[in-house]
Amino acid sequence: MPKSKESLFPFRVGFGYDVHRLETGRKLILCGVDIPYKKGLLGHSDADVMIHALIDALLGASSLGDIGRLFPDTDPTYKDISSLILLSNVLEILKEQRWQIVNIDLTLVAQAPKVSPYIEKMRENISNTCNIDISQVSIKATTTEGLGIIGEGKAMAAYAVCLIRYE
Repeated sequence: MPKSKESLFPFRVGFGYDVHRLETGRKLILCGVDIPYKKGLLGHSDADVMIHALIDALLGASSLGDIGRLFPDTDPTYKDISSLILLSNVLEILKEQRWQIVNIDLTLVAQAPKVSPYIEKMRENISNTCNIDISQVSIKATTTEGLGIIGEGKAMAAYAVCLIRYE
């Protein structure tokens, strides 16, 4: 019996990136954590830039498209939805395709606010949503040293890398 591509190449790496503008009057939600701040991220959903980058990394690793294809911003179903729900939907698709997460590494790029007090809760949220051990989730944050649109406090970005394994 011929082997599938997945069984021949059982490990895959995914990379994701997202950026959202900061706006007054919006909540700042990062990895499902409501962070007190004067501005929040603008988007069709809750605009959780970190979860959006993670979703794209997982979809990229499994060759299943991207977040915009699965959850278009033209669909009112996703208006103001929690990105953790979107992540759960992606995880169901991965499970059906027999992919399992090995590890996740996320980096937030933001001038402010400082998120270090919230990182453990962010890791817990991802760990619980993905049904993986917290040791499989890494989260870091950095600034742009005041440079560019992020340094000016007008936007935030996130990078995500994941490793998945075919079961």
